[in-house]
Amino acid sequence: MNDEQRVIALEFNELTPRLMQQWIDRGLLPGFKRLFQESQVFVTDAEEKPPNLEPWIQWITVHTGLPFAKHRVFDLGDGHKLKAPRLWDLVSAAGKTVWVCGSMNSGIAGGKVNGAIVPDPWATGVAPYPPGRFEPFFDLVRTYVQEYARNDVPLSTMDYARFGSFMISHGLSPATVKKTIAQLASERGGRNKWKRAMILDRLFWDVFRAYWRKNRPTYSTLFLNSTAHLQHYHWRNMEPEAFRLKPSDREQDEYQDAVLAGYQGMDAIVQEALDLVEGTRTSLVLVTALGQQPLVRYEEQGGKQVFKPHDALGLLRFAGVADPARYAPVMTEEYHLYFQSDDAARRGCEGLESLSIDGSPLMRVRRDGSELFVACAVTIPPPESARVVARASGASAAFHELFFPVSGIKSGGHHPDGIFWVRTPSRAHAVHAERVSLRRVAPTLARLAGLSASTVAASFEAEPLLDASAEDGSRTSERIAASA
Repeated sequence: MNDEQRVIALEFNELTPRLMQQWIDRGLLPGFKRLFQESQVFVTDAEEKPPNLEPWIQWITVHTGLPFAKHRVFDLGDGHKLKAPRLWDLVSAAGKTVWVCGSMNSGIAGGKVNGAIVPDPWATGVAPYPPGRFEPFFDLVRTYVQEYARNDVPLSTMDYARFGSFMISHGLSPATVKKTIAQLASERGGRNKWKRAMILDRLFWDVFRAYWRKNRPTYSTLFLNSTAHLQHYHWRNMEPEAFRLKPSDREQDEYQDAVLAGYQGMDAIVQEALDLVEGTRTSLVLVTALGQQPLVRYEEQGGKQVFKPHDALGLLRFAGVADPARYAPVMTEEYHLYFQSDDAARRGCEGLESLSIDGSPLMRVRRDGSELFVACAVTIPPPESARVVARASGASAAFHELFFPVSGIKSGGHHPDGIFWVRTPSRAHAVHAERVSLRRVAPTLARLAGLSASTVAASFEAEPLLDASAEDGSRTSERIAASA
């Protein structure tokens, strides 16, 4: 058992090749530098353009090897609808063990796996597995992440107590405790709350590491999102020269190093991950699915600001819809509404589509059977006098009474280039200049996890970039060149 091939995939969402390289060159990321120098280094191509360039689409490609044209999962929270097997399903079916910690838009093809799964915080149709084990952690994290933009996150003292008890018995480290105390102390005066996302990373890492040490699964994933969020909202502060709309001095004082802080927080986890796998036959992999770039197409309108309803179900009633529904928020302004029937969802769709502001549609609504996927269409802050009119019900209300702004103005957008670094136990290093299809990540990880060449060939259309026995860069380069 101690000699079994294992894989840990660090799924660090949307880390960007250009930023990674410039900060490694400046000596600011020693953990990532070591991982780079001991890895086969690739840049992946998501092979998609907007609106199909979204992490919840690309991570399904990472986990299945399927392009969007075949998996067809367009929305966050709908991953469970896909019946195709993920990597962890295939590894589990081969009699090996798995540990999936936070992977985005995840699902379980057969309803169970040989191991454990904690879904991403935006999951709506998949629960932790096995049942009853991770709920105190998952429930609090999901509520906090989904409702982070609110001043009054709906969590009770009991929720925090259950969470604390879980963490104490599931790997809470002194380093995380120390960082948490320092973070809370730094928030006096209303500053630095944006850094809480990096504390959440530490909590996920502690839970991941404790389970891995105890169980040594064959295939493991750890998904972290904090830096993607910081890039989306603070790229303008990092590179103000790229934007027409300049941040204020006060904003720069608070946020100019926010993105770098996200990378450095993850760098510390990488250093601990390298220590974790020392002396084992474990491949440590960094995969980001896609990257980011400056988001400048909204500069003419003053940047992109998104809004969420204060009460999504109350907004439904305001629109004249009496049917009951279940509300499930996902990222930023988007959320699901689940109705009891297709007809009820149709009425909900018609009611929300009847809402307007200054004569323009207020909401984006897409229906799938008894479900709606909903978002506010407003991206420019309306004047205080702006009113929302419900054509169906005849109601009228001030926009700002119904909606609130989410975080700040977005300044980071998606880019198809992603990072894929594979550190095998041999630590052979090579930098491969060719951009490679994101579809090749899944078969590569499957081979590294010990699945047979025949199983991989039968399960994926794309070829792996590395064979399970490929411990040098030359053979890998030949394989890439032959298949280009």
